[in-house]
Amino acid sequence: MIILALDTTTRDGSIAVLHDATVRVVRRGDPSRTHGQRLPRELAGALDEAGVRIEDVDLLAVAAGPGSFTGLRIGIATIQGIAMAHGKRVVPVSVLEALARSAVNADRTIGAWMDAQRQEVFAALYSADGADVLIEPVSAAPATVLHTWSQTVDLPRVTFIGDGAIRHQEVLRSALGDAAVIVSPPPLAGVIGQIAAGNPGRAVLPHAIVPIYVRRSDAELARDRRAALP
Repeated sequence: MIILALDTTTRDGSIAVLHDATVRVVRRGDPSRTHGQRLPRELAGALDEAGVRIEDVDLLAVAAGPGSFTGLRIGIATIQGIAMAHGKRVVPVSVLEALARSAVNADRTIGAWMDAQRQEVFAALYSADGADVLIEPVSAAPATVLHTWSQTVDLPRVTFIGDGAIRHQEVLRSALGDAAVIVSPPPLAGVIGQIAAGNPGRAVLPHAIVPIYVRRSDAELARDRRAALP
């Protein structure tokens, strides 16, 4: 089974081509250009490098969020267009799940932290095997997340992964000292493709993809503020 996977939830994002669960090609994007500017060429380049045509692809996978609203919409729309044009199904994957799968280990719970801007993170806590969500995703300040999680888990036994953990590592080190374990994320498209390979039953028709936002967009919040004005 050939899988084409795409992640546009961060500025650079990534693209991967897999044969079953084996990653044949994975590419990070160019963060100096927008996803809309570079996606067609980068997708074609990844397929060419893997030696496959779009017609050879059996299954598509896409990061469904959370992340940049603009990047998320572009990525989903791109995959939807390919799926509709070629009669493919799509596996939507949570980026937080992909982060957790990137940090699977023997005995440490996994804190997936994405940079949510506004001095916040998108955060969720997973079991050591990355399979179970122990604390559901939220968007909050890093210190707030740590305080909430401390009521449930032993924070020094958590591995933190993601660009949110890297950006806010001072908060983590201030709270946990030498016990803080912080891991840089790999390009996630490969992991997203592997999740799709292991869960083909999650595949949906392209119009059925539901973005994972976790928090409301700036436009929605601004609209509510305007509606509240006298």
